[in-house]
Amino acid sequence: MQEDVNIVRAITDCDQSVKLNQFRDVVAIAERGSLRAAARHLQLAQPALTRSLQELEHELGVPLFERKARGMVLTPSGQVFVRRANNILNEVRRARDEVDQLHGGTRGKVAAGLSLAGHVALLPKALKPFKARYPDVQLHILDGTYPMLEAGLRDGSVDFYVGPQPEGPLPPEFVNEKLFDNTRVIIGRRNHPLAAARKLSDLEGAEWAGSWVTFHAEEEFCELFTRHNLPLPRVIFRGQSTFTLLIALTNTDLLAMVPIQFLSAESASTLAPIRIKEILPAPPIVVVRRAGLPLTPAGDFLLDLLKRNIPRAKAKSR
Repeated sequence: MQEDVNIVRAITDCDQSVKLNQFRDVVAIAERGSLRAAARHLQLAQPALTRSLQELEHELGVPLFERKARGMVLTPSGQVFVRRANNILNEVRRARDEVDQLHGGTRGKVAAGLSLAGHVALLPKALKPFKARYPDVQLHILDGTYPMLEAGLRDGSVDFYVGPQPEGPLPPEFVNEKLFDNTRVIIGRRNHPLAAARKLSDLEGAEWAGSWVTFHAEEEFCELFTRHNLPLPRVIFRGQSTFTLLIALTNTDLLAMVPIQFLSAESASTLAPIRIKEILPAPPIVVVRRAGLPLTPAGDFLLDLLKRNIPRAKAKSR
């Protein structure tokens, strides 16, 4: 659509006609869902926020919101604007943090997405030295895998992701670096009816919990079960966090195929591995971040600390 092209040009040019506070205002309205809530969040008078939005929509020549009884809803053009505005605002924030940290400052924010393997294997020993070096930096750790965090990586709200290598080629704006190879294990609650299973075929008929390693939960099992000439298992549950998966497995007869690091988590004491003879390969653990855009000093320091904790037996050669 031509109006979307005009929006992209206006944002990319970022000239005097579109001001940073207008990016901020539109994002706040989109996130809060109403002018009143956005004005309260931004500590602005509502008429001033309304005027800012009207001036921007006049400049762009398209409406960014539909005014409805339940609040403000983004138009298709508004969705384009917000996506790019988030990118710009995150880069401005990151640029300020970087300049401050390069001059000895310890303020700012780092947002890192870590899978279960990243949390258990790499994070524990990184926290204390990070806070000692950057005591005032707000550290935001997100629990998830690549499909859950891709949007945040795109708009800059997530600095980097550490977890299973994504399926298929990455978008061109991302780069990845392999940290270590990994393996998986099947787990269920203690005293699970299938606890005595010793081969994959013994689990036929079981119900499974999937994760967010892939966009489609069944893909996690397809290659493994097909290779052993077994029907695909029934995936009837999918959680978006390690805690959700833990609760589901503890309170049902669901099974899950998880990274081996899960067994080291103290919170997994209510679960037990089902030790089948088949090898359960896992995607390697990688770092994914945007290409061509360096991390802030604090973000780079956190990533370096995580790399120092790579399991020695599995560390990649340097």
